[in-house]
Amino acid sequence: MIKNRKVGITDTILRDAHQSLIATRMKTDEMLPIAEKLDEVGFHSLEVWGGATFDSCIRYLNEDPWIRLRMLKEKIKKTPLQMLLRGQNLLGYRHYPDDVVELFVKKSVENGIDIIRIFDALNDIRNMKKSIEVAKKSGAHVQGTVVYTISPVHNNEYFVSLAKDLVELGIDSLCIKDMAGLLTPYNAFDLVTKLKEQISVPIQIHSHYTSGMASMTYLKAIEAGADVIDTAMSPFALGTSQPPTETMVAVLKGTPYDTNLDMELLSEIAEHFKKVRSNYKIDSVVTMVDTAVLNYQIPGGMLSNLTSQLKEQNALHKLPEVLKEVPRVREDLGYPPLVTPTSQIVGTQAVINVITGERYKVVINEVKNYVRGLYGKPPAPINPEIKKKIIGDEEMIECRPADLLEPELEKAYKEAGYYLEKEEDVLTYALFPQIAIKFFQERQAKKYQFDHNLAGENDKFKYYPV
Repeated sequence: MIKNRKVGITDTILRDAHQSLIATRMKTDEMLPIAEKLDEVGFHSLEVWGGATFDSCIRYLNEDPWIRLRMLKEKIKKTPLQMLLRGQNLLGYRHYPDDVVELFVKKSVENGIDIIRIFDALNDIRNMKKSIEVAKKSGAHVQGTVVYTISPVHNNEYFVSLAKDLVELGIDSLCIKDMAGLLTPYNAFDLVTKLKEQISVPIQIHSHYTSGMASMTYLKAIEAGADVIDTAMSPFALGTSQPPTETMVAVLKGTPYDTNLDMELLSEIAEHFKKVRSNYKIDSVVTMVDTAVLNYQIPGGMLSNLTSQLKEQNALHKLPEVLKEVPRVREDLGYPPLVTPTSQIVGTQAVINVITGERYKVVINEVKNYVRGLYGKPPAPINPEIKKKIIGDEEMIECRPADLLEPELEKAYKEAGYYLEKEEDVLTYALFPQIAIKFFQERQAKKYQFDHNLAGENDKFKYYPV
């Protein structure tokens, strides 16, 4: 007999849902009016930060991501706020030294983050260790992550072994992160069953609807003992996003896994996000079920990225060739999971291989650094011929990549000092230096304009440089 076991829901509407469907363009002003109602639902957590939100805020929306986090925290008082962190990559696309990682994690918690989901694109635990350690010290709930993928070297025994290593580092819960929607329902049942036998921390499942399987996968994972699932409010669900929150709540209602969430309240919230969705044009590529992901293992976001790169080269007709080249490049490079930043690395190299007509005739710097071991240890050995072609007789590094990095904070303070208004600004600069300076300059110009307007009214002018 199945015992009653309430399943928790993490809603991704304020992070992954809009990252997946509208390239992370939802504005803070579209979030705040509904924040208090989201807080009333009783979610396990709300994913609100991390991933691409930070980059998108300063690059496209002219918003301060730190201020967004604080404003959400002011309105969401009961529900834990969650973020996604790329281990030593933080929210960027390269490894950052430990001093940057330490301050960033500390400030994320101070500004309102309760749960930090930490992953590494290569499942290299060395790249997660520092952020796990600092997050624990800062008082956050630390969720270690197993990045799920399929290859000759990835199987459920591999993932269970990885999970046990993460538990030894002191994680509070474990996430199975299925970014491409490759986890099948019965494999999920098997994996969660094996994990439950080996580890005692709660297990959370994160999947995307790209292949059309995620809802079924969630059900089988729940039956095997999964404690929490990631869903998205229906206006920003499905496609390359998550299964709909309301649907999963309805499916589990009246079962031993009942979430006990209020469907009427969820409907009110959905109405708000229907209006928000109408503000954006959503590409059909990211809203359709795409079973090609099962053949090529290319997540939806990566597919749209490849399409953009080919359009720029007037070579969109070569997309079928690129789709076949991606798995070949991935195999050459030791089967890295296709998630940021490895998805961009593999995808871009595949495009170049097809456009130039010769494999690895031109090699991007990121691939060279990957082959040198600067992103971490590949899951399987790199093809020796390809390795020789890319870095010659140079040896791969064996140490933790971040051990080779010099501290950067002091330098960042010196370079950006004129623009800094708060301690968090130095982190914005350290992560995205060029975009940050442009953002700071525009912020300063706004202040100048504001003071100038006041001066016109009061017939006196004051401007205080930052």
